[in-house]
Amino acid sequence: MFDKILIANRGEIACRVIKTARRMGIRTVAVFSDADRNALHVRMADEAVHIGPAPANQSYIVIDRIMEAIRATGAQAVHPGYGFLSENPRFAQALDAEGVAFIGPPVGAIEAMGDKITSKRIAAEAGVSTVPGHMGLVADGDEAVRISGEIGYPVMLKASAGGGGKGMRIAWSEDEVREGFQASKNEAASSFGDDRMFIEKFVTQPRHIEIQVLCDSHGNGVYLGERECSIQRRNQKVVEEAPSPFLDAGTRASMGAQALSLAQAVGYTSAGTVEFIVDGDRNFYFLEMNTRLQVEHPVTELVTGVDLVEQMIRVANGERLSIGQDDITLNGWAIESRLYAEDPYREFLPSIGRLTRYRPPQEVAGDALKVRNDTGVFEGGEISMFYDPMIAKLCTWAPDRAGAIEAMRDALDGFEVEGIGHNLPFLSAVMDHPRFVSGEITTAFIAEEYPDGFGGATLPPEHLTRIAAACAAMHRVAEIRRTRVSGRMDNHERKVGADWVVTLAGPEGTTRLEAVIEADRHGADVRIGEEVLRVESDWTPGQPLARLSVGGQALVLKVGKITHGFRIRTRGADLTVHVRTPRQAALAALMPVKAEADTSRMLLCPMPGLIVRIDVAEGDEVQQGQALAVVEAMKMENVLRAERKGVVSKVNAAPGDSLAVDDVILEFE
Repeated sequence: MFDKILIANRGEIACRVIKTARRMGIRTVAVFSDADRNALHVRMADEAVHIGPAPANQSYIVIDRIMEAIRATGAQAVHPGYGFLSENPRFAQALDAEGVAFIGPPVGAIEAMGDKITSKRIAAEAGVSTVPGHMGLVADGDEAVRISGEIGYPVMLKASAGGGGKGMRIAWSEDEVREGFQASKNEAASSFGDDRMFIEKFVTQPRHIEIQVLCDSHGNGVYLGERECSIQRRNQKVVEEAPSPFLDAGTRASMGAQALSLAQAVGYTSAGTVEFIVDGDRNFYFLEMNTRLQVEHPVTELVTGVDLVEQMIRVANGERLSIGQDDITLNGWAIESRLYAEDPYREFLPSIGRLTRYRPPQEVAGDALKVRNDTGVFEGGEISMFYDPMIAKLCTWAPDRAGAIEAMRDALDGFEVEGIGHNLPFLSAVMDHPRFVSGEITTAFIAEEYPDGFGGATLPPEHLTRIAAACAAMHRVAEIRRTRVSGRMDNHERKVGADWVVTLAGPEGTTRLEAVIEADRHGADVRIGEEVLRVESDWTPGQPLARLSVGGQALVLKVGKITHGFRIRTRGADLTVHVRTPRQAALAALMPVKAEADTSRMLLCPMPGLIVRIDVAEGDEVQQGQALAVVEAMKMENVLRAERKGVVSKVNAAPGDSLAVDDVILEFE
């Protein structure tokens, strides 16, 4: 077995590999850029080597820099993680020439399957059903329009070397093809150093289901069930689960057999994933094969009990698989939620900055419940603009799907993240969405259910009542604390009244409830209307997380203090909750509402990023929907469009400028 391996990656996947290597008694080497000097993976590894500036194309994807780190540390093998150099055959060749083991497939398999065009041809020759499309490379926008017309709209524009949603666009018209083609090429060049493109038919209402395969160099191979990855945004997976709620045993076996057949046709070794789209009749079509470890591999590990990273290391060491197909059983259900540094209230645009608070839920490894959090960040660390915005993968396992969903709800409610925008509220909303709960999902789920973006979850009246009761009891505790601090009376509790008016304000409006509290040593009975709810908790003022029992049901609230109340976040909702005496409530109702600043005649930068292009000039008349500027952040290009017709009066930014959120790019007459 290897004595030392180098992880040619960063963030949570580097930390994930280090954990398994440490358990196996293998020393690890981390590499890091200027931006990652204090990163968690650097702290966890036994050794760390600096490889260059922050941009990935000057550090993490520069083969010579990685090779220098290998020579300097004497690493015997390299795990590439995912992204960066994980599917780059030149990197695998360089390792082979150096006599260093690549913890991944052979060069030939990477070349055959890593290139999406070649992989489709091989799949077709092997009798695997593939999506209709143009198998050749597309030279420019004009050719892309011609091919798209022949295939029929909608089409998918895809980077040949792409992955993780980078370099991909769905186009429904000629205009969208022209614009999307160039944007996808730019993203592909930036992310992979390869801007080759191809086009295929976009199958509407599909499910995205993938098969995990594992093969050794002795001709043995197994498939480890499937993963449902249909909850996607901009072709980037957000929620995954194993198994799929849609597949039956026969379809699973057929997909697994085809996946293994394809892997064996190219002499594949190591862990790999064969991706399919599946229609409503369970017809499945090959999309691509990822010749690396997938982001969502933990859900497969949770339902099979197989450590895929360990198996990859053992296969790279020349060992035979110790498991056969009959040994693979799917036990229970697992769900993964990807925590991204992006603001769901701003159309999921990237967010960067310092994690002023980062407290994941406690990990659990029991027989009836498992909670796992794969992460690469820590409290006080920085989220950089240079890399992918994913900062953690929260996974739950339970004996059945309903239990796994409920465990995920609780884990998301207890996950504390402050300092940056993040998608925890959106993930919570998905877990409560009836379509997700029923399993009736497709890759169009987010677009169909949130067509106008995400504005926060709308909680049912009974849930709001429970929150109101909890906040009334918490406010009473805070008021008792306040009177003790003031020292105005020895008998503090006589100073705190029993009658309160609770108002809960959210995006759907304001709810006003009257609460009467009768407290004792162990909690409080809160009467709201005709209902009496028992509230019990050990929460104390100042704690940002409150775990309560309200009416006999558990309730977890993220709590922020405001005047006369709290900012409450729970189950995807963000509420301003005021708790006032009846007199205070009457006076508050007379206060005027502060008007928001008028920014309707400005184009504001929606995220921290780099101006790639300004498409208009002062004096230009623009039409609704017209492209105005392009901003790049976290390896993604974002086109900013005009909301209405107007005339540009001032241009405040130029290509190459780095802007913060809400910086003014353009002004209009």
